[in-house]
Amino acid sequence: MKQSKARKSITLLDVARAAGVSRTTVSNAFNRPDQLSPEVQQKVLAVAKELGYAGPNPMARMLRTGQTGAIGLIFSEALPYAFNDPVSIAFLQGVSKVCERVKASLLIVPALDSDVAQQTIQQAAVDGFILYCIPDESEAVVRVLDRQLPVVAVDQPELKGIPFIGIDDRQAARTAALHLLSLNRRHLGIIAMDFHNDSYAGPVDPQRLKSAIFRNALHRWWGYADAIRDAGIDPTLVPIEESPNSNGVDGAFAAAIALLQRHPRPTGILAMSDILALGALRAAEHLGLKVPEDVAIVGFDGIPLAAQVRPALTTIQQPLVEKGAIAAEILLGIPNKKTTHILETKLVVRQSSSKGSREQGAGSRVGSGE
Repeated sequence: MKQSKARKSITLLDVARAAGVSRTTVSNAFNRPDQLSPEVQQKVLAVAKELGYAGPNPMARMLRTGQTGAIGLIFSEALPYAFNDPVSIAFLQGVSKVCERVKASLLIVPALDSDVAQQTIQQAAVDGFILYCIPDESEAVVRVLDRQLPVVAVDQPELKGIPFIGIDDRQAARTAALHLLSLNRRHLGIIAMDFHNDSYAGPVDPQRLKSAIFRNALHRWWGYADAIRDAGIDPTLVPIEESPNSNGVDGAFAAAIALLQRHPRPTGILAMSDILALGALRAAEHLGLKVPEDVAIVGFDGIPLAAQVRPALTTIQQPLVEKGAIAAEILLGIPNKKTTHILETKLVVRQSSSKGSREQGAGSRVGSGE
């Protein structure tokens, strides 16, 4: 039996002729529907469906324009963390809102130092990369820069000639510590985020601080230490319990228990994230301690849950969604004269440290560098 001839491939031009419109109109019906009236778009799509045309070939578009219509986000944690951590979720919301607005796709690559991750960075069909809180010496940074594509860094690393978006972690943390010290909470304890990429949980010694690779955690410690030192207290005597981001509230609970069972017991806890602070709230309740009467707690980030728990959490609020949006806008070429954005933070005082509630600027450096 003779094989039938292969069916002719339907092109954009075939659809245009059948619909009685231009090639540009057909292209807009698939790629930029806002340029057409609903009636025209529906007519073109109906004709395309009848002819069996699924839309412009993305590979052909890439060859023609030299662009993929996608950006890559290099993420410092395992992929599930990006969709569970409130800070990461808010940041991704900012990135995705911009991508949706300009019809761009988003590829998330966990920057785990594995051959698969590095190969993904090398082969990813993207127009540029966002580096999100990646240690300076990470192999992922080297691989991204080797691609010679546009790059934007958020929080870390700070690279010469690369646009940067972040906050003044040190000054914001100093404000948090000053708040507790102003309430005469002089016996302090600190629950820290990861200082190293090794999933360590437990007490932190000076050597671990000195060799820290995650700048956010280190700078927040410096900020706490600045305020503590200014209050006449030796910051090296303040206990620090490290709890990896991946351990979430449960890990923070264990860290807070370790702090609150010390003698003398801390009367104030500085947590480097709201998730860590939520663990401290749970630990205080578990031990029968009243917040803020027995122990006052201050978090960092300003996630929505901080205002919903009881007692509501005092925190340093940072613009997480805006941070992601600015990064995506710069990478996608949306006009912006600034190459460095240091975003404003503020102290939001709630019941976990005070009977009253108020907001005040955290005194962070606000502005930009050209």
